[in-house]
Amino acid sequence: MRKRLYTIATACCIAICAAAQVGVEAALDSVQIFIGEQTHLTLTVAMKEGQHATLPSFSPRQYFTQGIEVVEQTDGDTVRLSDGTVKLTRRYTLTSFDDTLYYLPPLTVQVDGKEYTTKTPALKVLTVEVDTLHPNQFFPPKDLQDNPFKWSDWSGVFWLSLLVLLLAIVAYWLFLRLRSNKPVIARIRFVRRILPHQKAMNSIQQLKAEHASGGEDQKTYYTRLTDTLRTYLQERFGFNAMEMTSGEIIERLKKEDSSAIAEMVELFQTADLVKFAKYSTLINENDRNMAYVVDFIERTKKENEPTIERIEPTLSGDDIRTRRARRILKVTIGVVTVILIVILIYVIWQIILLLA
Repeated sequence: MRKRLYTIATACCIAICAAAQVGVEAALDSVQIFIGEQTHLTLTVAMKEGQHATLPSFSPRQYFTQGIEVVEQTDGDTVRLSDGTVKLTRRYTLTSFDDTLYYLPPLTVQVDGKEYTTKTPALKVLTVEVDTLHPNQFFPPKDLQDNPFKWSDWSGVFWLSLLVLLLAIVAYWLFLRLRSNKPVIARIRFVRRILPHQKAMNSIQQLKAEHASGGEDQKTYYTRLTDTLRTYLQERFGFNAMEMTSGEIIERLKKEDSSAIAEMVELFQTADLVKFAKYSTLINENDRNMAYVVDFIERTKKENEPTIERIEPTLSGDDIRTRRARRILKVTIGVVTVILIVILIYVIWQIILLLA
């Protein structure tokens, strides 16, 4: 008996939670309109990502309810929120030609085959009061005013407008010329260099911290450790260690520094076994191999190399002429633009005075 009650309670909780994941809402932009005006009914459905929803659809001039017509409806917008919720929105444009209070029927939305209904909104349609007892107070629309046109009033504005158009074309052509000529950058730069052993030690410290927190598996750990060593060898001794096999690196190290060959052989053999033979190492073995790399870097590092490099540019004759031409183009574009703006402001001001 207890098991049955527990099963029923669990099913009820699951049903309530599933229902709570879906929410439907219908809201009007305006709760009252005049006859012939339009308002929008916005239907919003909130559900979990992966669920499928079917929204109610209406054809143009179809009655939403008796007295309320659907002018049009949108296709619907989908917005994905950060908490995994998907928000669907569809807007219906409604109108009416009878003045009364309408209680709009609830909209039914199907989500994964289950129906959900919105609350019933109300729409008040107002009529326009007309004084039928005094028909003489109705006035017909006014006729169009026939103002005389004088060319002398508009000739100055016309020619200045043509000048503005001509200046705009000239400015655009000069801009195209300026953009087609690439700028010549000639600046003295001071580049800060990170020494090879500093770069390698930074990578090892980062690898050590990530491995200690459990963020690296053994294959990734040894791949990054050997790549750090290869990069250091390439920058320190000048041979392309990144493209060489482990055996080739060992043979080359015998010529450069043979004091740590045994440690390097053990490191590369262990790395190859982990990466290609799925060999599992112990924690102290990983730490020992990293210590081999750190010790090798400390013994072979060079600390007397400069850390700041000064780069001075050299300009050719063509570069100097290009810079001079670009400078002239920039000045010309600036002058033309200022003149164009001043004339345009004057033309707009004259047009406002003539139309006033």
